[in-house]
Amino acid sequence: MALVKIADFNPDYHESFNENDIKGMSIYIDGDDKIGTVSDVLVDEEGIFRYFVVDLGFWIFGKKVLLPVGRSRLDQNSDRIYAIGMTKEQAENLPEFNDRQEVDHDYEERVRQVYRSTSLDTASSTANTYNPDTYNYQQEPSLYDLNDQDHQTFKLYQERLIATKTRAKTGEVAIGKRIETETARVSVPIEKERVVIERVTPADAGKAVAPGSVNFGEGEVARIEVYEETADIHKEAFVHEEVRIKKVVEQEMVEAQETLRREELDVETNGLPVVEGSDSKLA
Repeated sequence: MALVKIADFNPDYHESFNENDIKGMSIYIDGDDKIGTVSDVLVDEEGIFRYFVVDLGFWIFGKKVLLPVGRSRLDQNSDRIYAIGMTKEQAENLPEFNDRQEVDHDYEERVRQVYRSTSLDTASSTANTYNPDTYNYQQEPSLYDLNDQDHQTFKLYQERLIATKTRAKTGEVAIGKRIETETARVSVPIEKERVVIERVTPADAGKAVAPGSVNFGEGEVARIEVYEETADIHKEAFVHEEVRIKKVVEQEMVEAQETLRREELDVETNGLPVVEGSDSKLA
């Protein structure tokens, strides 16, 4: 529940108040006694009013204190903020606010303890069960509630389109390998040797040879080696292609159309003259 000054939360906060600055508004107590002015406003992380920083220059010179918004009442007609039930004794007991200090849990609890002493309802029992880790402002509406009775601000709500993106899995791509077979044929020429025996008639056929020059014998053999080739066919593997896998992001514009509602002020005058003004300091 971090608290920040309203200008730190929204530097253009004046636009929400029709260019009027809530800072400097007068703070009164019942009986129309002015006790100080609004020095600043502290809001939570959602921009909800939690405290007015009140400069008590009319009561206690130089002292600033925190006034929970639930203990205030806006008078739009007189442009005043009333501190409900505040007494000078209470103001003196409140811890002093310093613009340079951080409003932590302990400091807030010290502020609440002073206001609980004059609480307008039974919510002060929270003081006995206070836990900084679980405490929230809704536990004490008498200190932090912005109600229509004391804060007469008529809120007009308006719808607007909020475009967001969600990332969802639409599928997946599985990439694997499979084996395909095919019948391959290859032709390899081979050589085979064969013996060819030719019988021819020599030119001197029928001519007598000299006596004693012929030696008839048996067992004479002529040997010729015969060779032939055989085909040696085998398979070998090799890389024929490389596959690289990556993802790319493509953008496309998606248009949507919705019907928006907006609340407008409907004033029934019943014939009476009405003058419209603008005062939304606590909107």
